[in-house]
Amino acid sequence: MKKISIFGLGYVGLANALLLSQKEQVKAYDIVDEKIDLLNEGISPLEDTEIHTFLDRNDLNIDFSKDFEEAVRFGEYLIIATPTDYNEEKNYFDTSTVENVIERALAIRKDAVFIIKSTVPVGYTDTLKKKYQTENIIFSPEFLREGRALYDNLYPSRIIVGECSERGEQISAMFLENTVEKNAEVLLTHATEAEAIKLFSNTYLALRVAYFNELDTYAEVRGLDAKQIIEGVGLDPRIGSHYNNPSFGYGGYCLPKDTKQLRANYDKVPNNIIGAIVDANTTRKDFIANQILAKKPSVVGIYRLTMKSNSDNFRYSSIQGIMKRIKAKGVEVIVYEPTFEEDTFYNSRVVKELQEFKNESDVIVTNRIENDLLDVLNKIYTRDIFNRD
Repeated sequence: MKKISIFGLGYVGLANALLLSQKEQVKAYDIVDEKIDLLNEGISPLEDTEIHTFLDRNDLNIDFSKDFEEAVRFGEYLIIATPTDYNEEKNYFDTSTVENVIERALAIRKDAVFIIKSTVPVGYTDTLKKKYQTENIIFSPEFLREGRALYDNLYPSRIIVGECSERGEQISAMFLENTVEKNAEVLLTHATEAEAIKLFSNTYLALRVAYFNELDTYAEVRGLDAKQIIEGVGLDPRIGSHYNNPSFGYGGYCLPKDTKQLRANYDKVPNNIIGAIVDANTTRKDFIANQILAKKPSVVGIYRLTMKSNSDNFRYSSIQGIMKRIKAKGVEVIVYEPTFEEDTFYNSRVVKELQEFKNESDVIVTNRIENDLLDVLNKIYTRDIFNRD
């Protein structure tokens, strides 16, 4: 049984903490005291079915701590899962939270071994090793969905560790041993290749979203049945009928920032596709906003800020860009979002009662059709074809 410390308890950090606490001893730290208080009471700060279930268990080896130094001294491995938001001005990830953990930890323990789970630019780990004069920094990417983060750790598509060494094998074995089926593909790579795998994986997913959205745009403008076209295209086994439901654009915390970071990493490298993926998302939002405005509404109702089912997280959701475009044309926008406690969201009124929201809205914009809206289908604008994420 290894001792593991986790720093940062968002989806990635908390999912890893609970996963590893099945067979390892885990001390999980976060700078937000309220989050630690909730977790110590067995309450999840995140909406994730498996996380809720695991927090109800009494057989896990986990302690949630507010003491940074205690967490640093505890772990054989220190897993960093702090946020790395995209800085639009610098055109690069803001990795300061990662460096803050490393610098503070090294001041306490020179022999600390770090596993970075936060998404970082290509080449970042090697830069850190030189900066801090240590080989004890390993990058291991995550491939998780918000709302299904722990599930995706329990049943991983693959486990990748950015170190081709015996230590890399030990780390990958630790993660594999805590999965349910213990049969996931394991790949050891160099650190920079592991970083590239993460960014190229998410950019491909964004590419697929953008592709089917542009297909849908074509169908809507030309008066064609997008569902028939997508079903026919998907029958080719090389393409498949997955991840093909049109939307308002790819959003969430990962895909927008990861695609922009990969585009930035392509500096001085010939490319056409990578930059076009980022641009395509902007074009789709422009199109959706224009289609809504063409209905001449006085009040546009936004049904849910979250774009995925079973999620309470609307960071960078695609609907926000569409809201800004509609409001810029002088049209009032109201919001129905039961997980949001404030009365306004970016100067848009939040309506707490669903029926009141329906009555006030001339057009109701929803990324996915929900049963709550079946009585007002005449007001609905959506591009949901298959009624799934």
